[in-house]
Amino acid sequence: MRRMLPLLLCALAACAAPEAPLEEAPTPPAALPLPEGAVEIPASEIRTHELITSNLLGSLRPNEQDIPEIKQRGRLVVGVDQSQNLLSFRDPATGELSGFEISLAKEIARDIFGDPNKVEFRFVDSASWIQSLEDQDVDCVIRSVSITRDRQDQVFFSTPYLTGDTQLLSERNSGIEQAEEIGQGTVCAAEGATGVQRIAKAAPDSTLLIVRSSADCLLALQQNQADAIVSDNTILSGMVAQDPLTHIVGDPLAQESYGVAFAKPGARHNTEGLIRQVNATLERIYRDGTWEKMYEEWFGAYLPAQEPPALNYRKEQP
Repeated sequence: MRRMLPLLLCALAACAAPEAPLEEAPTPPAALPLPEGAVEIPASEIRTHELITSNLLGSLRPNEQDIPEIKQRGRLVVGVDQSQNLLSFRDPATGELSGFEISLAKEIARDIFGDPNKVEFRFVDSASWIQSLEDQDVDCVIRSVSITRDRQDQVFFSTPYLTGDTQLLSERNSGIEQAEEIGQGTVCAAEGATGVQRIAKAAPDSTLLIVRSSADCLLALQQNQADAIVSDNTILSGMVAQDPLTHIVGDPLAQESYGVAFAKPGARHNTEGLIRQVNATLERIYRDGTWEKMYEEWFGAYLPAQEPPALNYRKEQP
């Protein structure tokens, strides 16, 4: 009877063999941080206004100028972005700055000094390039700055040196082909870029991820922090070159032209001579085929063929 008691008690208690301990569910990976300085803003909260990019004020007519301060210094100081692939970037293989805008700066130095290497490049970002001109930290800025009427109130531009269409970049399997397909998704744009205004109007239900540089946008797209990127196709083509799983999509939201930017000539800034010299260089590279060679070298594999932009000069007193 004593031997049967434990069995009876076990049956009454529905005894069972001890189960193996449950494995803990794996901890999901922590969300990756947004790029430094990035902010998320609903498109509906962006204060949009009309961007005037046509019928703009022209530049100063070109001629080769004596630029004593720059010549005495022995080098041209140019503000650039160092992270825009194909436009202005540091080549990881050589450590040297390369790209269409770097080549343009060297052509300007060639005409001033007879030596394309007499140019010093300084990094300026979207928040600092205007102040760098005002503070005379740089002689000019070549940073894919779109010429708009608002910006012409702040700085002076050369005649245009390149034209780009504002479009979207998305991953090839995302299903996003047009701005209206973004819905309530997230679109990345660089701070201060005209694309912020364009996409806020085209995709009003979206969220904008505003970052310090366009290179941060590609990282955000790859980390699934953005569904698409808005920028000019000249900038987006550099991202496609870095990540072949992406592509440029959508009807152009706008077409914009880039200009070399200077501090406004006047009592505080003696920039008139350099403006005219830069325009002389632009006319020279348009005329002798240098511009076409530069365009083909950097954009030929990614963008349709393009003619040099139309010259645009203002009427001047004789």
